[in-house]
Amino acid sequence: MAHSNQIENVVQITRGDAASPVVLVCEHASHLIPDEFDNLGLPEAAKRSHIAWDPGAHEVASHMSQHLQAVLVESKISRLVYDCNRPPEAPDAMPARSEAFAIPGNEGLTKQDRAQRAQAFYDPFRRSLATQINARKCPVIITIHSFTPVYNGTVRDVEIGILQDDDGRLADAFLNAAPRHTDLRVQRNAPYGPEHGVTHTLKTHAVPQRHLNVMIEIRNDLIATESAQLEMATLFSRWAVDALATLGVSLEHTSCKV
Repeated sequence: MAHSNQIENVVQITRGDAASPVVLVCEHASHLIPDEFDNLGLPEAAKRSHIAWDPGAHEVASHMSQHLQAVLVESKISRLVYDCNRPPEAPDAMPARSEAFAIPGNEGLTKQDRAQRAQAFYDPFRRSLATQINARKCPVIITIHSFTPVYNGTVRDVEIGILQDDDGRLADAFLNAAPRHTDLRVQRNAPYGPEHGVTHTLKTHAVPQRHLNVMIEIRNDLIATESAQLEMATLFSRWAVDALATLGVSLEHTSCKV
């Protein structure tokens, strides 16, 4: 099966020339399944549900990009076609099942099938993100995600997750600053953590290079409307500036102090 290799078709870069050290990332910004995949055999409701993307994450990330005058790197393809927050060898990079849904179009993929998808959808994203990070003197990587309030029948009480991998400097700063910014229920490494494989982007593009990094998870019922998305983006933009300031990082005068 042939795939488009046009980077602009699968990756969206907003404010690529921004001077800010912040690099915003949204791996699950879109629920688009290219026509060649015949919806992966899914009904319309499933392909627009949280299994296919992170509802509200694109809008929050876009507003944050404007607030912070920061570059934003987004995948334009559904996570069911290829999850850009997973390495090619991970089974859930192209999941055959997601929560209660079987994904018929991902069943029985051969090694060649998986390699073709990684080449078409993951490699351009990985290269584009690396380019944006490398273009900045002291990059700060912040990835934006949303999660469903009920997963496999279990209600999630956490409202905001601040996730980290081995490097917890920025996560610590966010958590320490949380009481100054929100009364929402904020937890570290919830509703997921590194043990669930969700920190791939951080582990690949930030941790080895000692770039400050954090992954933000927002319960998607809190960003279900345009006004809520703008409000949450404003909250996180102020929160990020505050957290970074406690680490000696100013977005106006970039310096590598950490």
